[in-house]
Amino acid sequence: MADLKLVKAAISSQARQQVLLDAERAVTVKRAASAKELFIRAAGVVQTLPDKRRASLPKAPPEPVPRQHLLDERAALRETISDEFDVSTLLDVDEQLSFRRPGIGTDVTRKLRQGNWSIQRQLDLHGLRSDDARQALGEFIHQACQMGIRCVRVVHGKGLGSPGKAPVLKNKVHSWLVQKNQVLAFVQARPTDGGAGALVVLLKSVSIAGRHD
Repeated sequence: MADLKLVKAAISSQARQQVLLDAERAVTVKRAASAKELFIRAAGVVQTLPDKRRASLPKAPPEPVPRQHLLDERAALRETISDEFDVSTLLDVDEQLSFRRPGIGTDVTRKLRQGNWSIQRQLDLHGLRSDDARQALGEFIHQACQMGIRCVRVVHGKGLGSPGKAPVLKNKVHSWLVQKNQVLAFVQARPTDGGAGALVVLLKSVSIAGRHD
């Protein structure tokens, strides 16, 4: 019984000590909060000073995207070739479906037919609608000239899949090419190069064409 009393007394003593400790901590926290509140009232809002050891550099602005410029270029390409243009009012197209710009001799179209210029690039317009084909052709010619390419092939098809089997796209491609200043001449491709379904086109050299339509 004596041991049990000692144990109870020890537990009671520890409980009282814990209560005292908790009370002291509460008083300490309250004093700290009170001191902080008094300081804020006296000093006002405090802001952290910048670290002078670090340089404050402005963020580099993102590179501008020339969206309007790209849109303007595409619009210009569309405007330079029209479906309303009548080839016969300006230039002659011979019975062999070839064309040469004024000042270009007949020997040029003859050499084109013979394959004297190697075909460096090709554009296939099969399956494209008229507006898409016109834009694709304009961009193709423009890029080819930028790259210094002289001879290209444009595949327009024979029109066998068109209503009435009329070569609608074929005729439009002839008109579009005539309207492009970069085009010096074109002839119907040889049978091995596509025959009546394609044209071989001679473009101006870079020194002549420069970077203009």
